[in-house]
Amino acid sequence: MYSSRFAAALAKLGVAKGDRVGLLAPNCVEFEIAFFGIIKAGAVVTTINSGYREREIAHQLSNSGAGVLVVHDSLLKVAETARDGAPELKRLVVIEPTSRDSGSFWGLLERSPASPPSVEIDAKEDLAALPYSSGTTGLSKGVMLTHFNMTSNLRQFIERPGEALQQTEDDVLLAHLPLFHIYGMQVLMNAVIASGGTQVMMGRFNMDEMLQLISTHRVTHLYTVPPVAIGLSLLADISDYEMSSMVAACLAAAPASEELQMRVQDVVGFPVFQAYGMTELSPVSNVDYIEADRMTPGSVGPAIADTEERVVDLETASKDVPVGEVGELLVRGPQVMKGYYNNEEATRETISEDGWLYTGDIVRMNEDGCVWILDRKKELIKYKGFQVPPAELEGLLLEHPAIADAAVIGKEDLESGEIPKAFVVARPGVEVSDEDVMGFVASRVATFKHIREVEFIDAIPKNPSGKILRRILMERETES
Repeated sequence: MYSSRFAAALAKLGVAKGDRVGLLAPNCVEFEIAFFGIIKAGAVVTTINSGYREREIAHQLSNSGAGVLVVHDSLLKVAETARDGAPELKRLVVIEPTSRDSGSFWGLLERSPASPPSVEIDAKEDLAALPYSSGTTGLSKGVMLTHFNMTSNLRQFIERPGEALQQTEDDVLLAHLPLFHIYGMQVLMNAVIASGGTQVMMGRFNMDEMLQLISTHRVTHLYTVPPVAIGLSLLADISDYEMSSMVAACLAAAPASEELQMRVQDVVGFPVFQAYGMTELSPVSNVDYIEADRMTPGSVGPAIADTEERVVDLETASKDVPVGEVGELLVRGPQVMKGYYNNEEATRETISEDGWLYTGDIVRMNEDGCVWILDRKKELIKYKGFQVPPAELEGLLLEHPAIADAAVIGKEDLESGEIPKAFVVARPGVEVSDEDVMGFVASRVATFKHIREVEFIDAIPKNPSGKILRRILMERETES
C-alpha cells in the first residue's frame, strides 16, 4: 500500500510519533497517500491551504513546528520562499509526478518497504491532524484533532439514519472541494474511504466539468458549497447532463437561504439539504434529512448522534434562550477538538470546563432541534444599537432576480455607528440600480436592517470553502 510505504519513508527520514509534517498540495492522489502515510508514521499532518502566500505558509509551518513539508512541485517556489520564516523546517519532500529521484516523493516511496513503523496510539489523546482555522480575526490557529475526534465524527455522519448519509461501497462522491480544508478532508476523502465508496477527484473548479463528471462517473452524492449552488441555480437547462444517479446534494461551509436551497433543488431535480460544522468540530455537528416529510428547508437540521446543543444569550453567553429565540450555538460531543495548538487562552475562551464549544455562530433553534444559522457573532452590524446579521441580508439579496451574488458589511457611520452596506454582483445582461436593491430589501425587513449603501463589483471574495471574506471588503472600504 502506497501510504504504508510513505510512512516507512518518513520514518527513515527521522519522523517520529508526534512530529508535525506539513502537506501543501492541490487535490491529487499524492495528497491522500501523503496524508495517510503521515498518520501511519504516528506523526501529525498539518494541511496547508494551496492558495496561501509565503507569509501565511511560513506562519503555519512555524506555529505548528513542522520539521518536514510535503509540497507539490507547482507550489515549490512559494514554499521555498516561505522556508525562511519557518526555522524548524528541515526537509522538503517534493511531489513530482514524473520524478523517481531518490529524494522525491515517489522516489522515497518506491525505495521503502510496504510495512509502516509500529506506533502505539492513544486515540483520545494523540493528534491525527492539525488543520488551521482562520476564524474572523487575527492569525490562523492550529486546531488539534485527535484520532478519536475524527473517527467518531466519521461514524456520526456516515451512519446517520435516513437516505442522505447512508454511504456504502456502491456510492460515488465527487471531490471538487480542496482536500486541505476540513470539509474536503473528512467528508470527501476520509468518509469515502471509510465507507469503501469511490472518489472522483477534480482539480480547479469548473461548472461544466463538474456536471460532466457527475454524468460520466454516475456520482451519487454531491457535497458542495453555496457559491456552487448559486451557479447551479443560474443554469438555464440541465437536461444536457445525465443526473439520474444522484441521490442528493448537500450545501455546507457557509449559510444558504431557504430560497437558494429550493431554487437549486428545482433546477437539479433531486433533494438538496443543508449541513453545518466547523474545523473545531471535526467538522460535522448538524445534518438535515432529504426525505420530504423530514426536511426543514433553510435549516441545517438537528444535531447528529452523540451531540448535545444549546443556544445561549448573546450578551452573557451563559443562560439558555427560549425555543425560537436568537443566540449563540454551543456544541458538546466526541467531535469537539482537543484545543488550539500552543494557545491555551484561545482554548479556554472557546471550550468551557464542562466541554461546551462556543461556536461563535448566531442561530435559532425550533422545538424539533433544527438549527438556522444566522450569522457570525463577531460580524454583527451594530446599527443604532440594533444587531443586524449580514448573512440574513445576503440571503435576502440572493432572492432578487437580478442579483447573482452579494455580501454585506458594516460601514462606519457617525450618526448610526454602522450602516449595512451591500456589495452586489449583478446577473449578466440584467440592469439593476442601487435604488432597486435597497427598495427590495426595505420591503422585506425591519427598518434597522435596511441596506443603506450599495456597491456593484465583479465578484465576492470567498475562501476555498465558500465563506465570504468580509474582512477583505472591510479593508477595501477603509482604503477607499
